Amino acid sequence: MGYADELFDLTDRVVLVTGGSRGLGREMAFGAAQCGADVVIASRNLESCVVTAEEISASTGRTALPYQVHVGRWDQLDGLVEAAYDRFGKVDVLVNNAGMSPLYDSLASVSEKLFDAVVNLNLKGPFRLSTLVGERMVAAGGGSIVNVSSVGSIRPSPEMLPYAAAKAGLNALTEGLAKAYGPAVRVNTLMAGPFLTDVSASWDLDGTDAPFADLAMRRAGVPREIIGAALYLASDASSFTTGSILRVDGGLP
Repeated sequence: MGYADELFDLTDRVVLVTGGSRGLGREMAFGAAQCGADVVIASRNLESCVVTAEEISASTGRTALPYQVHVGRWDQLDGLVEAAYDRFGKVDVLVNNAGMSPLYDSLASVSEKLFDAVVNLNLKGPFRLSTLVGERMVAAGGGSIVNVSSVGSIRPSPEMLPYAAAKAGLNALTEGLAKAYGPAVRVNTLMAGPFLTDVSASWDLDGTDAPFADLAMRRAGVPREIIGAALYLASDASSFTTGSILRVDGGLP
């Protein structure tokens, strides 16, 4: 095993990824398994979780557990955690990746139901999962929690304001949890910029000649470009990094 391989090694660790059946979550789950981890693939769509889990097991030889859950529903999260611990006996890394940002016609048209749904999935669920898993990580002597945020949390736009507010809350949650569960457990934010996942299908990429002109990279990211940062925060490579925000955004000004 080379030096870099050893630094990022996740052999026999257990990584739980919410929103793990598609987009950035899927890439992070695959990346963890390729570094030796067993993974829990959690999302609302069981069929998608099963397909992803089977693909991960077939390509990496690691165990992948699919689990259907709505992260925005508090009463479903205990079951997810129990299933992970029943199957593997531990969770070494929790990746709070599940999220959504529904479209709306105007700010005044945002309903209470939509607002609550966005906050529940992007903030309340990660809080609950982090506390359920974080306490067990402390008792076990260590672990890493990775909260996947968005550059919208620091550059909010009217088109995604409830989402941006929820992700800003997630940034704050990261720092507070790092203090609560340190020194045994590290808690960090992985702040993503624009990535060409299935969510980007709703973007108006033809409405301007240079939709990403403000970015230093002059383009959106492809999903696999999230893996390196995710593995850094999940592994011992980030052993002295906690309460931090790691931006993977193509150079947002």
